[in-house]
Amino acid sequence: MTDAPAHPPPVGGAKVRRSLTGWPSRLVSSAKFQKWAAGFFLTRGMVRREGEALFDVLSGFCQSQVLMALVEFDIPRVLLDRPMTASDLALRCAVPLERMLILLRAATALKFIKQKRRGTYGVTRRGAALVGVPGLAALIRHHDILYRDLADPVAFFRGETETELASFWPYVFGGDMDADVAATYSDLMAQSLELVAQDTLRTIRFSGIDTLLDVGGGSGAFLEAVGRAHPDLNLVLFDLPEVAPSAGPRFTAAGFGKRARIECGSFVNDPIPKGADAISLIRVLYDHSDETIKILLSKCFDALPDGGRLIISEPMSGGDTPEPAGDVYFALYTLAMQTGKARSPAEISALCAAVGFEIDATPKPLRPFVTGCLQARKP
Repeated sequence: MTDAPAHPPPVGGAKVRRSLTGWPSRLVSSAKFQKWAAGFFLTRGMVRREGEALFDVLSGFCQSQVLMALVEFDIPRVLLDRPMTASDLALRCAVPLERMLILLRAATALKFIKQKRRGTYGVTRRGAALVGVPGLAALIRHHDILYRDLADPVAFFRGETETELASFWPYVFGGDMDADVAATYSDLMAQSLELVAQDTLRTIRFSGIDTLLDVGGGSGAFLEAVGRAHPDLNLVLFDLPEVAPSAGPRFTAAGFGKRARIECGSFVNDPIPKGADAISLIRVLYDHSDETIKILLSKCFDALPDGGRLIISEPMSGGDTPEPAGDVYFALYTLAMQTGKARSPAEISALCAAVGFEIDATPKPLRPFVTGCLQARKP
């Protein structure tokens, strides 16, 4: 006598329904169908579009390496100043002319640059954005670490890769950092926070707040943006002693005077300072495990007065409807960090509710690839 299979095959109506449900995918996966559909006038457009989309994903790494090369050679900024020929760029970048031509054609195909008259090249709006978007070039350069971590995707997803990103961001483990490491990560965070601050200020209303405490606020880039937008708001920054003091010169240059102060400590090991009627967590939760977040949110709850507000802003997963920013890029990045993950608004809401917060709003993000926002309140 043999054991029954763990999953008995469907019988009767269930088998028919499963067969009917799966037939479109089975049909499309047929090489004969693909050949026929590519030539049939009613389906060839669909085949072309799906093929182009598939090839775009396939060639994505090559596209990102072209982008990296443009940034490393500083080509968009150079062309923003004046058009140049391929020969001029080859000489400037110490690249053989035939290879520079390949890079320029690739950059033209990706719409970062364009050919102009007399054999010169100029920058497009997309290329100009590489120069003008705050922190973008620094983030692109930082990706060489992520590329190495993803070199063997099978080992990566099996959890067999000892990722470099896990050691690049030592603060997430609550450990000490030397001054050089702290400066490196603080600078990268500050450069990339301007867009996050813009979208957060456009999405969340800060009116009615007397004192805002930014937990994990780094060198104060987010608080600077909030302080400029709301001149009557008092500001408190709380972060590690190796990091927080770097906000002092920023606050002084912004003219914040006595309305901005700095508190040093670790939200992993220390209590959250009291006295603020609103707390912001900007790109903090997705760096950490659920267990760490529960402790942090509980500390925030205890630090706030009744009616106090909690503002969360960070890249988020699409939840039941996965989307490219949160569920591809940020999901893999946080997986390489080995501590956190991109969470959906529903997941973050559940973590907040578990410690006593009531959710006020989870507005639709203006730019999911920049940040998503959530606001909660202590009842």
